[in-house]
Amino acid sequence: MNYVTGVVMQFTTQGADEVVLKARGKFISRCVDVAEVSAKRFLENTVEVNDIVINSEEFKNDEGRDIRVSTIEIGIKKK
Repeated sequence: MNYVTGVVMQFTTQGADEVVLKARGKFISRCVDVAEVSAKRFLENTVEVNDIVINSEEFKNDEGRDIRVSTIEIGIKKK
């Protein structure tokens, strides 16, 4: 809920025209939930999901093995 509050505050008190939510790995579902709840419940008819970018990052873990992690960016903008 804190993330939703942050998104709503960006649009209402900070006057943002667009907010981009970013997440990796197991937190992607939370990012999608925040975007949907923000746009459909709290800011209904004032914002819309603008852009969704999915990708993956590759890096080495502590053991030196190559790891690939999925990423997502969800853009929400004022209508």
